[in-house]
Amino acid sequence: MKKKIIIFTIVSLIFGGFLGCDKFNPAAKKKVEVKAVIAQPATIEAKGPVVGKVNNISIGLDDLNEEIKVYNANVPADRPELKIVTREQKVNYLKNEMVRRTLIYQHALDQGLDRNEEVRQAVEKNKRDLMVLQDIKDITKNITATSKEVEDYYNTYKEQLKEPEEREISEIVVGSEQDARDILIQLLQGADFATLARSNSKAPSAKDGGSLGFIKKGIKSAQFDAAAFSDSLDAGKISSIFKTTDGYNIVKLESKRGGKQKPLSEMWDDINRGLVFLKQQQALEELIGKLSRDAKIEISDGEIK
Repeated sequence: MKKKIIIFTIVSLIFGGFLGCDKFNPAAKKKVEVKAVIAQPATIEAKGPVVGKVNNISIGLDDLNEEIKVYNANVPADRPELKIVTREQKVNYLKNEMVRRTLIYQHALDQGLDRNEEVRQAVEKNKRDLMVLQDIKDITKNITATSKEVEDYYNTYKEQLKEPEEREISEIVVGSEQDARDILIQLLQGADFATLARSNSKAPSAKDGGSLGFIKKGIKSAQFDAAAFSDSLDAGKISSIFKTTDGYNIVKLESKRGGKQKPLSEMWDDINRGLVFLKQQQALEELIGKLSRDAKIEISDGEIK
């Protein structure tokens, strides 16, 4: 699909550049006598009902719809008006893109470009890549995950599947344990945490009253996480004194958010997709392993710099 998108984009740029956005209307152009050259390409069957024909090449409705689908998928999200959705737009695309491109294709054939070595090599590489993609599709298309596998995965990794918890934390960091004890006593007597943080804390957060905002585990040290994310620390409460490389710390839990366990029904599709992907990868690895054992593979990496 990636190669198809690249080729499709290049061709669109070519036609957009020298043909502009005018509708395909030969009668509106100055008539020029051109000797028709009907090329004889390799047979490419049109997909679906024929909606256009250029000399001996037919264009099918499915071909048109497939190209438009790729085109629309590459339209920027902030420019939905550029998408092709109406019948008139589809007809114009058929005339302005596919017909004109087929004309150039036939001209290229007449010039013998199908026998050009560079073109031939590119065709062979594209053929190889398309065959690989199709083989992968054939190998993996029937791989599924059972309901039991989805349920077992959910139950095994239930804790890891929780929404990440975030806590709104404020901190005070001082240089000595005695200073921390004095501040803790004031806090227990009802002093304002933010005021004490501004006047005593040596942490960068002091200017914000010690506020760190909402944070997740792992942002700071293990000692900090043990205190700030303790199950026994409730919203509005302060921790005991703990030491880190920054100094002696006291934290206050302002509020919590996240950390909820989603039910299996909400996670079913995601887990199912993940399991199917893993099983597909496993099937491919097993096949590649078998093929590798039966193949003669030589690597000459001396020229690789």
